[in-house]
Amino acid sequence: MEIKNITVLGSGIMGHGIAQVSAMAGYNVVLRDIEQQFLDKAMGKIKWSLDKLVSKEKISEEQRDEIFSRIIPIVDLNDAVRHSDLVIEAVPEIMDLKKKVYAELDKVANDRVIFASNTSTLPITEIADTISRPEKFIGIHFFNPPQLMKLVEVIPGQKTSDDVTNLTINFVKSVNKTPVTCRKDVPGFIVNRLFIPLVHEACYVMERQKIQQMEIDSAVKFRLGFPMGIFELADFTGLDVIHKATVEMHMRDKKVILPHTSIEQLFNEKKLGQKSGEGFYKYSDDKYERIPKNVILHKSLQTFSIMQHGLLQIMLVILMRLKRLQV
Repeated sequence: MEIKNITVLGSGIMGHGIAQVSAMAGYNVVLRDIEQQFLDKAMGKIKWSLDKLVSKEKISEEQRDEIFSRIIPIVDLNDAVRHSDLVIEAVPEIMDLKKKVYAELDKVANDRVIFASNTSTLPITEIADTISRPEKFIGIHFFNPPQLMKLVEVIPGQKTSDDVTNLTINFVKSVNKTPVTCRKDVPGFIVNRLFIPLVHEACYVMERQKIQQMEIDSAVKFRLGFPMGIFELADFTGLDVIHKATVEMHMRDKKVILPHTSIEQLFNEKKLGQKSGEGFYKYSDDKYERIPKNVILHKSLQTFSIMQHGLLQIMLVILMRLKRLQV
């Protein structure tokens, strides 16, 4: 089987980003959402992103127009999947919603289509049980933003066929991404199995050691060498995403802690990070301002020592757990 036509369900940040990278790789793409206004907004963002590439001389104007023409926005589900070889679902991280989408999709998609969920934490096998052909279901987790992030997790379910797994890996490579295969379908897969506990550990360090969040982020960035601070990355990811991911992971594995009270409070107050204008930090004019190096305060060395000890300890525990799970 050769993949030529792709349908992306959901036109949010992840959906329109996946549509763009697929079109840039030469695929014919249908971007589907439940309302035209969502699609119009998504297509505007794709156009903006492609214009940025032109301004940076990464692509020509002709290439931009060709890429953009390969993305067709459609509301009707039947029309959206009629010619599809691969359907990538990128709807919100709500299990009941995803199951509803796949129940509808299973009725209208052709026999050859591969179903791929962009879920970041939800078990693939559990979602696959919704459809009549679980052997054609797989996880394909792009990271935010898909246009920039190279890594993609590929997660076969218990019934996913080897052919589907290999086709998905080859597709990921074809869109100029680096696939990593999660060999066991565990909640959180690989990256979020590491990242989610790190966020909560940082919250506990802030609470117990009375250290400011900016000091923690400074220590993590400029002492441990992370590209972003933990609270920066949490805001960038979305505290709603982190909250929901933690709850879903805890439901399926009690070793995963429940959301820290600070994340619970921010989630309840709708302070979700960059997307809402406030999370751990405040944002204005949709501009993301990185923490400058000069905010390393006099406590930074002490903070670094505390964070290094705590992070190394928690990473060791998680890595041992992942090894036992054969992820």
